[in-house]
Amino acid sequence: MDKKNSSLTPDNPSTRLIGMDALCRNSIELILYTRKIAARQINLIQLMTYYALGRWIVEEQQAGEHRAGYGKKVIETLSNRLNAEFGKGFSADTLENARKFYLCYQNRISEAVFRKFTEEKSEAEFRISDEPAPFTLSWSHYLQLMRIKNPDERRFYEIEATKSAWSLRTLQRQYNSSLYERLALSRNKDEVMRLAQEGNVVEKPADIVKQPTVLEFLGLEEREKYSETELESAIIDKLQKFLLELGKGYLFEARQKRFTYDEENFYVDLVFYNRLLRCYVLIDLKIDKLTHQDLGQMQMYVNYYDRYQKLPEENPTIGILLCKEKNDAVVQMTLPENSNIFASEYSVYLPDKKLLQKKLQEWIEEETGNEGK
Repeated sequence: MDKKNSSLTPDNPSTRLIGMDALCRNSIELILYTRKIAARQINLIQLMTYYALGRWIVEEQQAGEHRAGYGKKVIETLSNRLNAEFGKGFSADTLENARKFYLCYQNRISEAVFRKFTEEKSEAEFRISDEPAPFTLSWSHYLQLMRIKNPDERRFYEIEATKSAWSLRTLQRQYNSSLYERLALSRNKDEVMRLAQEGNVVEKPADIVKQPTVLEFLGLEEREKYSETELESAIIDKLQKFLLELGKGYLFEARQKRFTYDEENFYVDLVFYNRLLRCYVLIDLKIDKLTHQDLGQMQMYVNYYDRYQKLPEENPTIGILLCKEKNDAVVQMTLPENSNIFASEYSVYLPDKKLLQKKLQEWIEEETGNEGK
């Protein structure tokens, strides 16, 4: 055999080494993949089981609703029978949650799929495929979602938690910070409806702005005033959580980014890049009421980045002023129409969710009334 080709034979030690490395790597990747698939399938089967139990409970309760107290007895009786059969895991509270689960998502499963699962006990409809699964989160996530009364808001959080792979803790934080209301108040009525259908789709500069921006995770003690430096330092210390609050697609570039123009130095508090919008995002922090001078300064920062920093294929720079208090009239009068500059009030404490919900409802009613004129 040719000496040159003999080095490629399976008996060659270096060939065996390369083969063994690939074997180990591929084996690890395969096992991790199959475990992920198995976990997803187990989770889906669990959710389908709760869905079926919930439906049967509702149907039995409705059938016997003429008998006083029968509804509660259905759950108690079923819980006792199931726990006697399986030991534990089917408390009255669990079955009540299964009932709520079905009532919240009763249109999610077709009749044909339901019968195939419950009567034929067939896994055919639940094999891994390109079709979207009817449920995409864990039972713990759905327990949190079922507490949300507004179905549009509930659907929004389900979509966002799925798309962004939110942990349960992250879902709870986003709900408690009123993410849905804050995004909705930054949009028109049609875009509010889109939130419930598609989640937060980032397509234009206004899609990344929230009213207000919530910074409770900074852990700042309650006091009358902070310096801009203190606020900036706290943000940098909790940068990962700040990026989560900002939203999708953000990459951090610099703090106190200096640029020189006409022999004078200027400093942008925080510079980010948004890969979804493909543009720079400049953030300036203002601890007092927003002024037209602040807006003019941000306009200059944006102009500089558009003219000297951004690449030809990138989109125009966005400027965001995070301020303690903003005046919409001043913003509208100072900035040109269709400006890429936005002002958002910030709060270092969680907002009053009920107040934001009321504000959103009033805004939707006002928009609807204007359309009818």
